[in-house]
Amino acid sequence: MGRGVHANFCGLHSFALIFLCFLSLCARAQAPAKSANHSAAATSNGTASPLPDHIQTDPPGLLYQGVPAPLPQDEGLPGLRLELLRLGTTARLMQVVAHPDDEDGGMLTLEARGHGVSTLLMTLNRGEGGQNKIGSNLSDVLGVLRAEELLASDQHYGVQERFSHVADFGFSKSPDETFAKWGGHDLPLGDMVRVIRTFRPDVLVARFSGTSRDGHGHHQASSILAREAFRAAADPKRFPEQIAEGLEPWQPKKFYIGNVCGFGAMTCPDADWTLKLNTGEKSSELGMSYVQFAMEGLRHQLSQGAANWTVDAGDRFTFYRLADSVIPSTLDKDGHERSFFDGLDTTWPGLTAFLNGNEKKFPRLQDQLTETAKQVATATTDANGSDASTATAPLARIITQLDHLIDEVNHSTIETKEKVDFLSRIAEKQRQAETALNLALGVKLTADVSSTNGPDAHPLKEAEALTTVSPGQEFLVAATFHNGSKQSLLIDHIALEVPAGWTTVNGNTKAETVKPGGDLHADFHLRVPKDAAYTRPYWHRDDPDTESINQIDNPKYLTLPFPPPALRARVEYSIYESGAKTESGAKTKTRNGIAVPVVTPFVNDAGNRSARPLAIVPAFSVELEPGTQVISTHNGSTTTVTVGVTSNLTHEAHGLLRLELPQAWRSEPAQASVDLSHRGQKQDFQFKVFPAGLQEGRATIRAVLDSDGEKYSEGYTLVAREDLGSFYYYQPARQRVSIVDVRASRDLKVGYIMGAGDDIPTVLKQVGMDVTLIPAENLASEDLSRYGTIVLGIRAYDTQKDVVANNKRLLDFVSAGGTLVVQYNTGVQDFNSGKFTPYPAELSRARVSVEEAPVEILAPDDPIFHQPNTITARDFDGWVQERGLYFMGKWDDHFTPLLACHDPGEDPQKGGLLRTQYGKGVYIYTGYAFFRQLPAGVPGAVRLYVNLLSAKGIH
Repeated sequence: MGRGVHANFCGLHSFALIFLCFLSLCARAQAPAKSANHSAAATSNGTASPLPDHIQTDPPGLLYQGVPAPLPQDEGLPGLRLELLRLGTTARLMQVVAHPDDEDGGMLTLEARGHGVSTLLMTLNRGEGGQNKIGSNLSDVLGVLRAEELLASDQHYGVQERFSHVADFGFSKSPDETFAKWGGHDLPLGDMVRVIRTFRPDVLVARFSGTSRDGHGHHQASSILAREAFRAAADPKRFPEQIAEGLEPWQPKKFYIGNVCGFGAMTCPDADWTLKLNTGEKSSELGMSYVQFAMEGLRHQLSQGAANWTVDAGDRFTFYRLADSVIPSTLDKDGHERSFFDGLDTTWPGLTAFLNGNEKKFPRLQDQLTETAKQVATATTDANGSDASTATAPLARIITQLDHLIDEVNHSTIETKEKVDFLSRIAEKQRQAETALNLALGVKLTADVSSTNGPDAHPLKEAEALTTVSPGQEFLVAATFHNGSKQSLLIDHIALEVPAGWTTVNGNTKAETVKPGGDLHADFHLRVPKDAAYTRPYWHRDDPDTESINQIDNPKYLTLPFPPPALRARVEYSIYESGAKTESGAKTKTRNGIAVPVVTPFVNDAGNRSARPLAIVPAFSVELEPGTQVISTHNGSTTTVTVGVTSNLTHEAHGLLRLELPQAWRSEPAQASVDLSHRGQKQDFQFKVFPAGLQEGRATIRAVLDSDGEKYSEGYTLVAREDLGSFYYYQPARQRVSIVDVRASRDLKVGYIMGAGDDIPTVLKQVGMDVTLIPAENLASEDLSRYGTIVLGIRAYDTQKDVVANNKRLLDFVSAGGTLVVQYNTGVQDFNSGKFTPYPAELSRARVSVEEAPVEILAPDDPIFHQPNTITARDFDGWVQERGLYFMGKWDDHFTPLLACHDPGEDPQKGGLLRTQYGKGVYIYTGYAFFRQLPAGVPGAVRLYVNLLSAKGIH
């Protein structure tokens, strides 16, 4: 296993070890026709879906935005075998964690891919308050990226994904602080109960213990909530609004907690655990162990620093303790179990228990379920050969049997709750059988946006491909069904499923036979309605710096990672079972379906073919750049803002662009004409803004484009990576202005060496400082004497090998009279072993997470608190997210600690800001979170940071 990585993948928002659409990772390339997201979804026999939308489990991952292309392990014969494994058990498991990368990936993969368990991961937040280890994007756009990364990981684990609508507000040391930030515990608890009532798991598993052992307050809170949700989900008096919506109460049978022996522990005292699982077991289907395959997925979480994490072959254990149960004890004499599902009947005949005594009304039910189980076993045996098509006949019989069973129960007089409990399992099994039949037959369906009339047209380059459309636009979708089986298939119809208000022209709605190896094509002409819903997150925060709860814009998608793509194609087809006949003598016919999202193929920058689900976006993207600005009261009476306008229209576009300013403010020009000639063209417009009365405070500038009777006042950005799916992040065309009384020397030349990425240099330039970005690779040759101060960006030693290699040059710069400001790093061991400081000092993981924590000025006479700005206690008001992180733990007497603060109940932390004279210059280390404060325009933090850069040594 790679250094610092443990087999259970616990994220380290809490420990500073390495951070270890939902996707129904049943993730297969081709999906059955019905979907939870289409209220009138048809079953394979054409009847109405047996369950309401909110009870359906996820269709396959490709029906969702944000999901990458399917894995080879989920296609063809391997995919068929996995689907049959799932079809052979009715077990369901749900794990609860706090952030992306907290999940026990090895356990999830073992259960989902090794045992066929229908598995769901609920992640409370999207990690938007974390640090980005591959770029400067933070906050909500980081949350979108991390959701995409997690979905790519989930695809390997083989699980579905859900979120609550609380946000990651940064590190928390206690569940009490966490719940206070989340407005109490009922909000995330309600989301968790909703997911339990929807997914209806047999077993609920908390990744964490709910104790201080978990470290991060979010981790503790996730387990505390899960323990309560275990019982609350079954109580109709809890969250009755969900019951009013049609959700039925649900009681999981067993509840487990994790982190009972410490993460990555290979041994654990017998008394501390109930269940011990070996995720290092090798899978013949995967060609590696379950935990190794899970690590392949975890490595998609690059923003967590996971790119190079590895797990060695061999045993890897994960331990869980049974913490609550509503069934008789299943413990052996040592207090242990062999499986999460000990004591539970997860066989097909065991489904009768969900009818709660009503099974007597269906005298043939037991025999029907037993026969279905035999067909599953037959199909599984057939699929173990080299010819997937041999599994076709038993799978067709399973689908037919389930159709009849669903119809029988659906039309019975038993109570709704028993129907839901029973049919939720049967409907899931039916979808799995349909997917397995598609895989056994080798049928494929594609639905591509095309700029030509030919389905085989070569994809365009990404910049030219029609990956997004806007209201009023017309386009063509070419659908192709391929019969890869050895028998003819009767196509009932090819249809394009579109949102209400859309219309399609052409298509294929008549029955037609497709011979083995043959294709059937259909073209659809579409026009986007003026009121079409955009492809966007269904949640947002008005002020991410201060809000810890997401506002839900479309409750329909609550708890889902992203909304589904707006358009998908569907084919329904029929097969005749050889030699089988109905009682009337007709050949036995089985209907099945296959559905895929409409995608746009393109060739990416690397020259590789790729595809992206078609997205619907506004005709214009309007971005006010930058999104935040700090104006110094001493910099004169004007400032400049830039507004970028991009057209998504395929024809010429015109409009008027203006700023909405605070009262008495004005701009030059007052408005600007926008003339864009083609799709994708971007034009920048500069406005000189004249504020009225520069006094410290806050203001907002907005940009509005008027075009063709519509107003556009937000921008959208594609969040994508070649190894991920894609989604769009929206933000208002708004600039938050912080007017700060700060004096900054224009004569001081500052060199800034970027680390992991931050926006501090932008703010420094805004307040009038002369800042030059120095590429780390130029550090060896750069003339450092040009600068009075050099700043190392956040995590510079962690991310820039050239900074490490040239550390002596930096210290020589200080010795010669320069000022060096070093900001926090997370690689504590590497930093300390590198001895980067001029005098002995040891970095620690100490942090102060409460942003309101009182700050004591330890050296009030130090020039840093007086030049060029006077710093007082009020300068620590209004900080956001946290005070600081990775403070120094030890230092020798050469260093002077300048500030002290601490979280409630802890000793003062004095290692957050250290200064020392080194030769003729000044060396400063700071762990205070200036990288969050300056972009947020916190006045006191801006003033203090300017003072740090202005510090002078003794010459």
